Order: sequence, then C-alpha cells, then structure tokens
Amino acid sequence: MTVPEPRGRAADADWFGTAAAVLPDDAGDSVLIGRIWDPSVDGPSPVTVRDGEVIDISHRFPTVRDICELPDPAATVAALDGRVVGSVGAVLANTGAATRDPTRPWLLAPVDLQALKAAGVTFPVSMIERVIEERARGDLALAGDLRHRMLADIGADLHSLVPGSAQAQRLKDLLVAEGMWSQYLEVGIGPDAEIFTKGQILSAVGTAVPVGVLATSTWNNPEPEVALIVQSSGRIVGATLGNDVNLRDVEGRSALLLPLAKDNNASCALGPLIRLFDERFDLRRVRELEVALTIHGVDGFHLEAVSEMTRMSRDPEALVRQMVGPHHHYPDGAVLMLGTMFAPIQDRDRPGEGFTHKIDDVVRIDCPALGTLVNRVRHAQDCPPWHFGVRDLMGNLARRGLL
Repeated sequence: MTVPEPRGRAADADWFGTAAAVLPDDAGDSVLIGRIWDPSVDGPSPVTVRDGEVIDISHRFPTVRDICELPDPAATVAALDGRVVGSVGAVLANTGAATRDPTRPWLLAPVDLQALKAAGVTFPVSMIERVIEERARGDLALAGDLRHRMLADIGADLHSLVPGSAQAQRLKDLLVAEGMWSQYLEVGIGPDAEIFTKGQILSAVGTAVPVGVLATSTWNNPEPEVALIVQSSGRIVGATLGNDVNLRDVEGRSALLLPLAKDNNASCALGPLIRLFDERFDLRRVRELEVALTIHGVDGFHLEAVSEMTRMSRDPEALVRQMVGPHHHYPDGAVLMLGTMFAPIQDRDRPGEGFTHKIDDVVRIDCPALGTLVNRVRHAQDCPPWHFGVRDLMGNLARRGLL
C-alpha cells in the first residue's frame, strides 16, 4: 500500500527527525539494539547501533527476544561484531521516505516476540481524565465542566498520592460522595494496577512511520510513555519510548471497549531503539526521566508537554511485579509501557472542545536518554497493513539457517 504524501509542514522531507535525534544524547556510552527489515534476506534482523552505524547481529541472535533473555545483554552486545548495513542516517531516511527504496534496509519497532503490554492510570492526572472521559462519554464541553468541578474539589497536585494508602481511600470516598465513582478509581488509587494487552506480538510499529486512529473516532490523543523491556524471569533489562495511541471517545463509552480504543492497526509505536541496562543506565535513571511531547499539525496547531516519571503514583518495578510472576508467565518476555501523565485539554478548534488528533499530525516523543520516537497520524485503515506474523518470522529465520 502506498501512503499518500502529507500536506503542509508535515510534508517536510525531514518530518521524522535526524539521525542524531534517533540516538540518546550520550550515545557513545549507550548499548543500543533494534531491528531492521533487510531486503537481502526478505526479513527482519536484530541490530546494534555503534558510532553512528547500524550493525547486523542476526548471525549471533536471530531475534531481539534472544538478546534480552541473556544474563547480561548489554555486556554481550557491547562485545559483538557484525556486518555494517549502513549509517543510522541512511537507514532512518529510507524508513521515513515517502517512496521507500525496497532494496535498502529500514527501521522496525525494536521488539519482536515480546508480549506488548501497557499500564494505565499510573499518574493521578491521568486518573482524573479517565473519570472525566467516562462520565462525559465523548462530550468535550461536558468534559471541561467536569474537570473544573473535580479539580476544585480535590486539587490538582495529586502526584504524591500512594495507591492503596489511607489518603487514597479518602480521595475515593470524596469522589464517591460527589457521585463521581468510577472503575478508574480502583486502578488509579487502589492496590491493583491496570495492565492490559496493547497489541499482538510483532504488531508494533517503529519510528518514522504512521500511527493509526480509527476514522470513526472524534476524540483521541497520543500517550507518550517510557516502556520497559522485561525478561521472562521478570528482570528488567532495558527501556525504550512508546506511544500508546488512545481513542478517548471509545474508551469513555465503556471500559469494555478498551481493546477497540487501544488495539488497532499501527496504534502501538515503540522505539526508536532499546537502550540496554548497564552501569550507566538502569532503573534508577528510568525513575528520573522526563519525556517531552510535541505535536505539529498541518493546520498550524502546536502543542508541547512534558511527563515527569517522578510524578508516577506507582513505581515501575511494582508494575512489572504485577504483570509477571508466579501468577502470570511470559516465556518470551514482555515490553511494558508505563503510562502517561499527558492528558491534553488545550483547545484546538473551538473553546471548550479540547484536543483531538487530525490527519497528518506529527507526534514527537523525546527523551535525552532514549532518543526520539516520531510518527505521523493517519487513519488506521490507511496505514500500511500488518501481514508479517510469528509464523512468517519462524519460516524466514529457518530459511536463513538461523533456527
């Protein structure tokens, strides 16, 4: 399928960013892995990025899953050699090109066989917005009125609230007394987190390609997040960036529609690369990260926001423990998006109607320690179709003699 040319500023040749932006600010001290589509083998290959070059390491590890299951993934990858397939700039340019050269490699999402999981309502401001969207049921004007009333009652600074605590219970009691009880209160301030399946294995898209929203949705937004790479054992071995694209009007109609709101063609973006944990980058650093979001619209709309991981109400490691353990196993590991505090309320068209995506919005999610994930918004049915599944991967690796 040919993706049509965008209009306006989003049509710039470098809408997807530069090679430097793909990499962490301290790339020289980072151990980075990802995936490319390699036309010479008609399939995906794990790669590492070193000194601005993309290096194929599929001869040692046929999948990213195999790398992430190692006792010390970073140390092993740092010592690997392989075939240079091109510069980061060249591979990125072919990834985001309006007309891609099918004979040259391009970037993919950096995970393969890992389960795609996401945590919701991990920031108090996100909890409030979920309560609002549930009650407003897609009515943006009503959402604005509810937001004003709720914040007047309980205050806007909720980042110190500990789920399951006595303070959290008092907040819940207040909201219940106000007639604003919601199932989102349970996952936002109760003992159990919301952890859901974001998409099917291998369905994630990477940087410099479209993300999808349903054409029938009139209220939707990006969710910029940090995503953890988790071994089958439950050990966290790395991190990347994610966009947990969300249809707010659909989820607001009913929480039972969460799969429809969250899991559509190209609705899960991850990348650009995985940064593996080592002595320079670990979970302590993740807890302190800031994730910046920028949205540029062809209508001239511009929005900027920042998510501070220190404002999470649930610790990342605690979320992983709820996802994987004796109660639930992931033999090939998982990637867990940690949730967002980004709840867009900035009016885009008319006062009181808030924010929603428009086609060709360019969404940039940036973190100095992880690089930049850039995508352009399209209707899900207009994004390139996903055909390459697990059976195709196994067949391809077998033909290449890698299994």
